[in-house]
Amino acid sequence: MMQFGTPRPARRPSLTPMIDVVFLLLVFFMLAARFGHDLSLPMDTGWGAGAYDGPPRLVAITEGGVALNGRALPLDALAEALTPLMETPEDIVVLRPAAGVALQRLIAVSDALRAAGLMRLVVVE
Repeated sequence: MMQFGTPRPARRPSLTPMIDVVFLLLVFFMLAARFGHDLSLPMDTGWGAGAYDGPPRLVAITEGGVALNGRALPLDALAEALTPLMETPEDIVVLRPAAGVALQRLIAVSDALRAAGLMRLVVVE
C-alpha cells in the first residue's frame, strides 16, 4: 500500500481575521453614526399659567389635517387664516394635537407657523 506521509492533525480555524472584521465594522458604524439631536423643538417654559385673553386661536391637529377653531383647513392656509385673529405676531397660538397623532405631525405644523412668523406657540393636551 502507498503512503504519502503521516497525516497532520486538523487545525482549528484562526479567529484573528474574524476579530479584525468585527473591529472594522465597529469603527465604521461608530464613525457613520450621527450623534446628538437631529432636530430640536425650541420651547420656552418661562410662561406662567395665567389667564388667556384675546380671540380664540385653537389649532387642532389630527392625522388628516388641521382645524382652526373647529374649521378644517389645509396646512398651507393655516397661517393666512390666523392673520385676522392676530393683533401682533407675538400673540399666542394654541396647538392641540389629537390623541395618537405622531410627533412629526405636530412639528410640521409648528414649523409651518414659525415660517409664517408666528413664534409664540403653546401645546396643550
